[in-house]
Amino acid sequence: MIIYLHGFASAGFGVKAQKFLEYFEDEIITPTLPTIPNLAIATLEQLIEAFLNRGEKVSLIGSSLGGFYSLYLANKYNLKAVLINPAVYPWITLENYRKDEYELATSYYDNSKFEFNHSHSQSLRNYEVLIIKNPENFLTLLQDEDEILDYEEAAEKLEETNLIIEEGGNHSFVGIEKYFRKINSFLS
Repeated sequence: MIIYLHGFASAGFGVKAQKFLEYFEDEIITPTLPTIPNLAIATLEQLIEAFLNRGEKVSLIGSSLGGFYSLYLANKYNLKAVLINPAVYPWITLENYRKDEYELATSYYDNSKFEFNHSHSQSLRNYEVLIIKNPENFLTLLQDEDEILDYEEAAEKLEETNLIIEEGGNHSFVGIEKYFRKINSFLS
């Protein structure tokens, strides 16, 4: 089973998630994750362990914050993962995103509001991977015109993985569909 992990303030029903669902059909699930990092990780650990306990192979595809979660979980469970414009220091990125303590974050999916406070962003530090145990288990896809994250930080941190840096694009990773066969082959 492939588990797709969406980015911050996104959803399992987002545009990219739908593209993956169309291609991978019943081989993938795209859950909408809790906005609180500790709950998101706990939810994903339960899903992964349930599939593994049933004897199923599990792989991850993560975009942005979902890429950060995928790095942590794939490293923990020795899974294969595809990281798409992954956040590598989200506690910094998301702390900068918060303009003031009382401002609510907005979902890109449905414009609903949710709280994302300092303790939430700082809790992400608990999931930082300092040593990647099996870099060959990771395919990292970066576009160098990502307007949200510094692709060079990800390229440096993930240099030992199967790393592809594409010119242009944006944070959403324009043209992700052209990598679907490569992703499928990598995860097989």
